[in-house]
Amino acid sequence: MGVQQEQAIGLTTVYVAQGMLHAMVIRGALESAGIPVMLSYEAIGPAIGITVDGIGKVEVRVPAEWEEEARDLLDVEPKSGEVFSVPPDMTTEE
Repeated sequence: MGVQQEQAIGLTTVYVAQGMLHAMVIRGALESAGIPVMLSYEAIGPAIGITVDGIGKVEVRVPAEWEEEARDLLDVEPKSGEVFSVPPDMTTEE
């Protein structure tokens, strides 16, 4: 789909994932923030499950009016540090 067609239907590609699983994670993050998402991919990609020469490439698209919010969300650095921590009032001593 060319740029003109994207603009005609009002969608903008905000992320290109290599593989459906990665695209679904990105889609989930955007949808949990209330941003509508559409995935665009070649039909053969998910069927054979490879990512070679553009096969398996999945474009994550959002309505043009949501583009800035989607890009801001995707540009946020992931939190670093502990995934799980013990509250300070808990002790490990018995």
